[in-house]
Amino acid sequence: MTNLTFRQLRYFEALAQHGHFGRAAEAVAISQPALSVQIKELEESLGVTLFERGPRQVRLTGFGEVFAERVRQILRSVDELGDLARASRGSLSGRLRIGVIPTVAPYLLPRIVGDLGRAYPGLDIRLRETITPRLIEELTDGRLDTAIVALPVSEPGLEEVALFSEDFVLVRPGEDAGKPVPSRERLREMRLLLLEEGHCFRDQALSFCEMQANRPREILDGSSLSTLVQMVGAGIGVTLIPEMAVAVETRSANVSIARFEGAQPSRTIGMIWRKTTPLARQLTEIADLLRRSGSGLVARDAAAEGRTVIPAPTGQGATA
Repeated sequence: MTNLTFRQLRYFEALAQHGHFGRAAEAVAISQPALSVQIKELEESLGVTLFERGPRQVRLTGFGEVFAERVRQILRSVDELGDLARASRGSLSGRLRIGVIPTVAPYLLPRIVGDLGRAYPGLDIRLRETITPRLIEELTDGRLDTAIVALPVSEPGLEEVALFSEDFVLVRPGEDAGKPVPSRERLREMRLLLLEEGHCFRDQALSFCEMQANRPREILDGSSLSTLVQMVGAGIGVTLIPEMAVAVETRSANVSIARFEGAQPSRTIGMIWRKTTPLARQLTEIADLLRRSGSGLVARDAAAEGRTVIPAPTGQGATA
């Protein structure tokens, strides 16, 4: 155990995460042979095998899984020591790892990255786009500093701060423009195109339509909002998309946009971070900046339609 090094723990965590020597070596910026040597030396120091080596991937052994959990705790604590030093300097600078869900990233990031760069010139922003469950896992493990998701996530170890709310709109084929907007009861009988399993926006759309996730449907699922809108333009069905996506996704598709009568389906976008992070004050400041950026984005689209946007109440989650 005397030869155990912090660098080896970093290499171990990368290999445990990627399950492949080549991808893990790339992630930690060393050669694959060098990574193999470091992992072998780590196993020899411990006196146990940490990985089962296969021809295409590696898997953690039983002890390796237990060891991996302890290593993540150690690495997270070390990262928070660095965050503590950064927090003591006042203004935020250096690396900031931000996760964003796919139904927000393409529409909000171009605006907020510029705003963050102007407000914090010394900030090195690293972006990660993936679905909510993975963002929560990576945030909890210390691989992200914060994430932008649909609220609530209801994780006891995470702080949630609301940024803004936005409505969902109905996307129909272009020839349906001017037709009566279907009720949610009628919508359940139509071919509703949704994002594939794992996207929180899928669950929110199903909730609005009061449909069960496992209910058999004649349906085609898409991997992105862009795919869904193009499918609607081809006459395959109808879909729901968030308001911030309308301008980008409908500009090259033969579709029409409609709003539902009465209460609108909506969601609240917010930031989450670990309750233990020393950067809580700085992240709260960033949340204030992103709240203005996001509200401005939604308000701009609303103004084009002559509507008024009501800011999201702090601490409120998605309503659909």
